[in-house]
Amino acid sequence: MVDKLAILIAVIGALNWGGIGLFGFDTVAFLFGGQMAMLSRIIYALVGLAGLWCITLLFRGNEEAAASAA
Repeated sequence: MVDKLAILIAVIGALNWGGIGLFGFDTVAFLFGGQMAMLSRIIYALVGLAGLWCITLLFRGNEEAAASAA
């Protein structure tokens, strides 16, 4: 469950960064009161944490495959 939530948050963050890169529009800042607003900063932090969690998914797949092969 945590893995799916982390992926969802990371995808939302990626879409936000895509909007910034392509259109110069930060959806999170627009919806939650600017980049320095407390709620925006919390969302940015959650996206960062979700991205870090998703890094572990890259390595866990190999461990699970090795464990099932043994």
